[in-house]
Amino acid sequence: MTTATDNPRTDGAPDPGAAASAPLVFDIGGMSCAACASRIERKVSKLEGVSEARVNFATERAAVTGLPELSAADIVACVERTGYTASLHESEEAGAAESQARSRMLLWRLIVAALLALPLGDLTITLALVPSLRFTGWTWVSVLMAVPVVFWSAWPFHKATLRDIRQMSFGMDALVSIGVMASFVWSTWTLLISPSTEAGYWLGFGVTPAGADSIYLDVAAGVTTFLLAGRYFEARSRRAASDVLNALNALGADTARIIADGVETVRPIDMLMPGEHIVVKAGETVPADGTIDEGSADIDTSMMTGEPAPRELGPGDEVLAGTISTNGRLVVTATRVGRQTELAQMAALAGRAQEGKARIQRLADRIASVFVPVVMAIALITFGAWLLSGAELRTAFGTGLAVLIIACPCALGLATPTALMVGVGRGSQLGILIKSHEALEASGSIDTVVFDKTGTVTSGSVLLTRVWAPGRDKTEVIRSAAALERLSEHPLGAAVTRYADRNLDAVPAAADFAVHPGLGVSGTVDGRRVLVGSRTFLAGESIDVPNDAAELIDGYEKSGTIAVLVGIDGRLAGVLGLGDKVRPSAVHAMEQLASMKLRTVLLTGDSERTARAVADRIGVDEVIAGVLPAGKVDAIRSLQDDGRRVAMVGDGINDAAALATANLGLAVGKATDIALKSADMILVREDLSVVPDAVRLAGRTLRTIRLNLLWAFGYNVAAIPLAAFGLLNPLIAGAAMSLSSLLVVTNSLRLKNVAGSVPDEDDS
Repeated sequence: MTTATDNPRTDGAPDPGAAASAPLVFDIGGMSCAACASRIERKVSKLEGVSEARVNFATERAAVTGLPELSAADIVACVERTGYTASLHESEEAGAAESQARSRMLLWRLIVAALLALPLGDLTITLALVPSLRFTGWTWVSVLMAVPVVFWSAWPFHKATLRDIRQMSFGMDALVSIGVMASFVWSTWTLLISPSTEAGYWLGFGVTPAGADSIYLDVAAGVTTFLLAGRYFEARSRRAASDVLNALNALGADTARIIADGVETVRPIDMLMPGEHIVVKAGETVPADGTIDEGSADIDTSMMTGEPAPRELGPGDEVLAGTISTNGRLVVTATRVGRQTELAQMAALAGRAQEGKARIQRLADRIASVFVPVVMAIALITFGAWLLSGAELRTAFGTGLAVLIIACPCALGLATPTALMVGVGRGSQLGILIKSHEALEASGSIDTVVFDKTGTVTSGSVLLTRVWAPGRDKTEVIRSAAALERLSEHPLGAAVTRYADRNLDAVPAAADFAVHPGLGVSGTVDGRRVLVGSRTFLAGESIDVPNDAAELIDGYEKSGTIAVLVGIDGRLAGVLGLGDKVRPSAVHAMEQLASMKLRTVLLTGDSERTARAVADRIGVDEVIAGVLPAGKVDAIRSLQDDGRRVAMVGDGINDAAALATANLGLAVGKATDIALKSADMILVREDLSVVPDAVRLAGRTLRTIRLNLLWAFGYNVAAIPLAAFGLLNPLIAGAAMSLSSLLVVTNSLRLKNVAGSVPDEDDS
């Protein structure tokens, strides 16, 4: 289907009839940080005819809005001149395949670097420091082992540096590239071209023997491996951000059955126009938003409204794209198609909500834009100052190299991925799957937790929860109702049948079965006339509802329970209460969140009365009811506008955009694929007590990342002057860099001690 992120044009030219508000969507390649997205936005925005350019680093896409004459080819050329790749977005599958291919290539570079860095480190360190173990050609072996790492595995850093040079804007990639190349070139020079015959550097306990310069190869390979690991992990989490868009788009129909002059034709969905009449048969997906002209059917709207039971809709009622007709045949007049449908707007909302979450990474990029040029300048000044002071070239170069090595952001590259990996491991033990560092960066100081109702606080399926049968055997009432409902296709009847199959020995056969649309079913069971349905249905069959039964039914409805009446031989035999069961762990979870000083909100598409009944039962502070998907997003944003930092817990398709919009999105374990993909965390454990555990773990992991970043930057700033004054030679600088990385890893390992709540009894 065509959505807000699709563009049917693939020939490089815009549609002449396209409106200025219809964006051209591009897949962008080569971005390594949020600064790259900002750089592309600035360049594209300057093109003539462009009114707005939005580049999403998380989903690796750009949406460009402008005049109808705006050329896609010009935009692609502009992006390529900036140093990146761009192609007009053709399909979700093509974009996902390209993203996966880039991740696989990054993984192969990491594998090669890791396999060569480990033996290279042992070889160079041992042979450089113990001359008696050296063999003929050991220098060539060392250099040849380093070549694939330095020139192939580290190519993403070199490529980014070349692009930065052209743009006169430097990031951490430039520092990595220059440090790696300087280490390799100097080592190669001293080993193969101009080997030193003099003693090397003082290590505090002695002086290194001649030829120890080869240890720089270990530095080059180690830095490349560490930072590639961080880059690969980030790429995987970034790719997951686009999965929600693919999943949302997959919900829509690919074709539409259009009827005109009594003739039905099937056409691609992007050829559907507003005002055309669509036929939707049983089991088919509604292809567009519209109004029912003919027919009636039970429509599964759970993905849009969250209601567990299908809604019976008929002429004059509105239907939404992506909902499913469970029975009947409908003729619908299309009112909103393509990008205008509610489903497409959900995709657009989810896509926009993915932008702008990685605040810590943007902070690191901003610091890097200043830090990197300063370090390069200090290294050059150091090299020149030592030369002018009369030092040998070897000493001057070594001192300048020490500045680059000590400033190389190895610890910075490990700060986020190591904390995330340990946090992910601890989270899996607690029943929490953390998908990306954006989740942790966004968690910050969460003060409000919003819960979807259906499927999250409740079980998400209609169950037989109450039976009222004064003066009769309850089992007899259930058996009689189940005998008829077994022949019915109505989902409420299925709840009665499921209960009977699980709890009764046998259900009798029914005769003379008949369906009364919109009212109920009737038939003969064990020789008795049985009616099952609404109060209106029984009243139409001259069956009175006593006052006590009427009060009971009103009480059911106030508590959100659906009342189904059972009449036997002309008299009311009982009332069945069908509802969505509240999870037993919900009360404990709310108590835990309250003890953490967090405010709780119940957000649902259900009625105010139903939602309030559930909220009072489990102890939720606030209720927002009767909202559709866009309304849920607005509710989240309203809370955020009030200064709250919001965590959203949901499970349905209708929660996808809200999960992506919230500061922290949490999807329960049995959620739909779309909810799982749009959430920042997945709660695997079937116990809502995992929600406070997730918020607690997110906060601890975020603080760990911040401490790691603070140490990494602080360490570099403090050590650079020591290196510049010759107090840290390259060997000690390399060791200090490794020590800094070790401290970052050790600090991250402390996350293994985060405690979790004791799970409540399973609610199955």
